[in-house]
Amino acid sequence: MQFLLIIRHGASFVPTAALVAEIMAWADAARHDGVRVEGRPLRPAHEAMRVRRRGERTLLQRGRFDSADEQVAAYELIACASEEDALAIAASHPMARAATIEVREVWVDIDAAIGVQADGR
Repeated sequence: MQFLLIIRHGASFVPTAALVAEIMAWADAARHDGVRVEGRPLRPAHEAMRVRRRGERTLLQRGRFDSADEQVAAYELIACASEEDALAIAASHPMARAATIEVREVWVDIDAAIGVQADGR
């Protein structure tokens, strides 16, 4: 099973050099253990672009899509046997002490859930 760890923190949060080193060590260990598929920090939310289609119009707007105090700062894609394992891995991430980590299973069987057959019908 794959899970996306969505790491969110307050807009004023600035990681220390020690925390960054802990995160890098966590990433290396998780990769070595065969759990970490990939992960990256994200550029600041104020640099994001929002895209919407309304009829024939494409609407573009710079900035984050919500006004919550927290912003998405990074992601980790992990592979493990269960949700319990994913939660334990998320709890071991150094950012769990400084931020909020949302754990969401990647929906790999979406075709079956919406009734699409293997041949696309």
